[in-house]
Amino acid sequence: MPKYSRAEPGGGLDSVFRALADPTRRAIVERLARGPASVSDLAAPFDAALPTIVQHLKALEAGQVVSSAKIGRVRTYQLVPGAFGAAIEWLGRQRPPAERQLDRLAALLEKSAKTTQGEEQ
Repeated sequence: MPKYSRAEPGGGLDSVFRALADPTRRAIVERLARGPASVSDLAAPFDAALPTIVQHLKALEAGQVVSSAKIGRVRTYQLVPGAFGAAIEWLGRQRPPAERQLDRLAALLEKSAKTTQGEEQ
């Protein structure tokens, strides 16, 4: 059985999944998917103290899911580009063979439809 707790460059699977393990952190990521936001903007929809939200942001930053910049007194967070790449790739490899076959069939049918449309023109 492979070990998944090894240290991986760029954080790796463990750090990303650990960062996303909490529903509040996932909600923060959903908000940041729309664009950068300040700590106070990120904290606004939650019934939690600001220090609690800051701890969640630190966990996301430790997992290399978000990064931050401070301008004056305002700290702004944004998603790290490509942060989910390793997790998406790993999840894709876990898909059942039947699902992968259906994806290949869909791609073949789409290619066939484009070829047929090209012949009609």
